[in-house]
Amino acid sequence: MVDWWIAGKFIARAVLLATEILLRTRKYLDIKSLDAKISAVSANSPPKAADSSGTHLWLILMKAHRTLARHARQSIEALNMCFSDFAIMELLLHRGEQSVSAIGRRIELTSGAITTAVDRLEARGFVCRSSDSEDRRSRLVSLTKRGKAQISEVFAHHKRAMDRAASGLSKEERETLIVLMKKLGLTAEQQLSESVDET
Repeated sequence: MVDWWIAGKFIARAVLLATEILLRTRKYLDIKSLDAKISAVSANSPPKAADSSGTHLWLILMKAHRTLARHARQSIEALNMCFSDFAIMELLLHRGEQSVSAIGRRIELTSGAITTAVDRLEARGFVCRSSDSEDRRSRLVSLTKRGKAQISEVFAHHKRAMDRAASGLSKEERETLIVLMKKLGLTAEQQLSESVDET
């Protein structure tokens, strides 16, 4: 106990001496200039990751994803729309008419959940169902005029929110990150396919 007290006293004395020396020599140093130089070097060279393992990368990606997902949910729910409804309408906006099963597969909803969501959107007048001329067992879902207007407004708000969430990176950094993330996803997916083929 006494050793910690002595060490603490020694450290406090060293800090006081360093502060006193710094104050006495301040007139010889242009602290603001030095701070600006340090900031410029820090800004131009990103911090090095202490651990570049796959596990650490996964943890960093998971944490970033959670935070961005919170931004996404807030931007969507602020406009009185649930996430699954947004996902369905956004898919239809950007990919056009889709079968119910294709929508479920793309946004990862069970068949029961996708049917309930499409029913809800149809009741609100945002989507309509039609028969598939190529497969009579299948039903196609498309946006109504009202649905297209609604999702266009919601998506524009969502895009602004996500641009704001990503504003910590420059345009060039985002472009680089997108390329790297696609590469990572594709190679990881390929490894999963190869491991399934081997079994």
